Amino acid sequence: MDRYEHHDYYLLDDLLTEEHKLIRDTARAWLKKEVSPIIEEAYEKAEFPKQIIPGLASIGAFGPYIPEKYGGPGLDQISYGIIMQELERVDSGVRSTSSVQSSLVMYPIWKYGSEEQRMKFLPKLASGEFMGSFGLTEPDHGSNPSGMTTNFKDMGDHYLLNGAKMWISNSPFCDLAVVWAKDESGRIHGLIVERGMEGFTTPETHGKWSLRASATGELVFDNVKVPKENLLPGKSGLGAPLGCLDSARYGIAWGTIGTALDCYDSALRYSKERIQFGKPIAGFQLIQKKLAEMITEITKAQMLTWRLGVLREEGRATSAQISMAKRNNVDMALKIAREARQIHGAMGITNEYSIMRHMMNLESVITYEGTHDIHLLITGKDITGIAAFE
Repeated sequence: MDRYEHHDYYLLDDLLTEEHKLIRDTARAWLKKEVSPIIEEAYEKAEFPKQIIPGLASIGAFGPYIPEKYGGPGLDQISYGIIMQELERVDSGVRSTSSVQSSLVMYPIWKYGSEEQRMKFLPKLASGEFMGSFGLTEPDHGSNPSGMTTNFKDMGDHYLLNGAKMWISNSPFCDLAVVWAKDESGRIHGLIVERGMEGFTTPETHGKWSLRASATGELVFDNVKVPKENLLPGKSGLGAPLGCLDSARYGIAWGTIGTALDCYDSALRYSKERIQFGKPIAGFQLIQKKLAEMITEITKAQMLTWRLGVLREEGRATSAQISMAKRNNVDMALKIAREARQIHGAMGITNEYSIMRHMMNLESVITYEGTHDIHLLITGKDITGIAAFE
């Protein structure tokens, strides 16, 4: 049973519109009814529950900010963040599935695609009829995507794509992939690769201890013929995929507050109910210290991320600001999950509670979309003007 109750220590709900609150309440109610009861089993089986895809679409989880003209809900950036927070409160893998669809597939087609591409793909992605994946990371190029070796050649009436991507969310069941590859001059471009194109395969990655309820795999291209109309014409260069990552990282900054809130909520409730030495453990100083520090860090993250949302809606948020929020909030959530596990004692390692699952998921979230250390160096470069990773 999902007993979660929201926590808003600094009354930040006053900064939200009635529409924001309605979006949050609708998403939360659906998740509690449809996803919370099945997520532990999905995690244990290491399967993404595909039956939730239509429901995710119904709460606006696929491309929340995509205009209605293209089948999206046409919501603002705060709404996008709120939905990601509700999704990740239940499971990071569910949020990852939505994040990839929204920020890494729909966003580049919307921002960099042709009008024909937008009309062809975005409505089906928004409804969940199509699921997408994003091909940037390679076996030998993670934090250094500019070193990618995936490439395509102009064959006159089509492009010939070769290479491989790995650690790709949604790849095993994706209908299309937005793939980043170098042309013959070494310039990076985005191409839409569709399921069924000869030479395009998506082997699944097994053996994960993290994000088990999210499907992960590879994208392999063996002389794949890609129609020329599938090249994203609006932007090229490394800045194109990095723009998508900004959107995804922004969603993560909101999402991980959800995991922290879930862990805190569970720990607070458990500490009031668990009796030791004749009283609830919530009455002991060290437990109160943990809980007080948890809600303090959550509140700081909520304020940081709300402000980032306002800046992003105004078009003023920088990549470095987004990096700061992503790094801070994932680290905060991971520390809170570990403290919550201790408050739960031995029960904290069981699937009766979400704590251990959140903790394992966050070990991936702290690495993907830019590692913890790389984001620190992005801030360092921004404040000093000197790049430490080049």
